Amino acid sequence: MTPADTSPSSAAKPGKGPAARAAWLKQLHQWHWISSAICLIGMILFAVTGITLNHAADIESKPAIVGKTAQLPAELAATLKPRSVDEASEADRKAAVPAPVRAWLAKELGRPIDAREAEWNRDEVYLAMPRPGGDAWVRIARDSGEVEYEDTDRGWISYFNDLHKGRHAGVAWSWFIDLFAVACLLFSVTGLLILKFHAVSRPSTWPLVGLGLVIPALLALLLIH
Repeated sequence: MTPADTSPSSAAKPGKGPAARAAWLKQLHQWHWISSAICLIGMILFAVTGITLNHAADIESKPAIVGKTAQLPAELAATLKPRSVDEASEADRKAAVPAPVRAWLAKELGRPIDAREAEWNRDEVYLAMPRPGGDAWVRIARDSGEVEYEDTDRGWISYFNDLHKGRHAGVAWSWFIDLFAVACLLFSVTGLLILKFHAVSRPSTWPLVGLGLVIPALLALLLIH
């Protein structure tokens, strides 16, 4: 045996490839299980609501509608009246309802009224308040201060369906959906790379992956018009 055969560098080379491969696979497994743990509840939610959305016409829902009327106090009603001839004849505009009026409405109607824009015209102020799983609106007559309110609750299935679509759920939920999508991509990509590592000993790996692409592609090309 020559000295080169017994050198430390020569002994380390054969094990370098497998060791690096094992370390990389271990790292992929770590990213995969962490991303899957983060996505677990969200994936269940989005999977279930995917089914309920796909069969929305078959799922009966009886919305609960609550209506109320009230009379705005004179001093608050005065803040909504046109203050000039020009304002009285102007086209529709958008602006938030004054804070004192919002506070009175919140107390009277039993629900928070935020500073979102309302629709103003010569006769009334109309405030739409859609939310996941329901809707609500307030109409205030500018001349008399008469208040009309209606709230519609479409139930929990509609609530989760709207969360699935991000409908009227606000900026925070929109950010959550984006971050959740990134985590799902990480989960899927690391899973694909793990499959690549194990594909040598599992011959059915790539045919099954290809099947996951071919089936929706054929459905889209042949059955969707």
